[in-house]
Amino acid sequence: MISGYIVKKDRMINVYTPEGKRIAVTQCTAAPLIVTQIKSTEKDGYVAVQLAYGAKKKQNNAIGSKLKKLKLDISPKSFKEFSLTTEIVPNIGDKIEVASVLTAGDEISATGTSKGRGFAGVIKRYGFQRQPVSGGQSDRVRAPGAIGAQTPGKVLKGKKMPGHYGNKTKTISGLKIYAVNPEKNQILITGPIPGVINSWVVINKV
Repeated sequence: MISGYIVKKDRMINVYTPEGKRIAVTQCTAAPLIVTQIKSTEKDGYVAVQLAYGAKKKQNNAIGSKLKKLKLDISPKSFKEFSLTTEIVPNIGDKIEVASVLTAGDEISATGTSKGRGFAGVIKRYGFQRQPVSGGQSDRVRAPGAIGAQTPGKVLKGKKMPGHYGNKTKTISGLKIYAVNPEKNQILITGPIPGVINSWVVINKV
């Protein structure tokens, strides 16, 4: 059907295999997605399916008029495009269930916005070691130390320095779908995925 899905992250839980092995999984809510546009090679230069997800109380005029023209009584949070993996093309207004896209055992990658941790030093941000406590520098043990040489006389771009930690788009690969529950619109993903609870995460099949 389509190459991926978009889910809302929930908490992490433990599950046990029939052999008694414990596996940490992330529980996600995978509500049905509504098709709002079909991209074609003739008109757009590529083939994809645009899907609406989430809910929003107040919609802007441009999106509202688009949905009204399509005769869709929805107010989505946003839209996401996925490529087609089969020759079957859905119709505008169709609901795509998670069970038709993902099955247990599928290898996936998860893309989301990592937790924002505010302003952090180099020890917390990059895992630097502390400086020696002795030597008269009692208040410099967590400082980064030297940040450049006399030549070229400036701090090079990309130097690891204190700054905003987290709140970046991250992709984690090597994950698998552990289970799919279409009755509850839930999926279980092995391991952790980026983002806070109730954040949106894009799942792409590998």
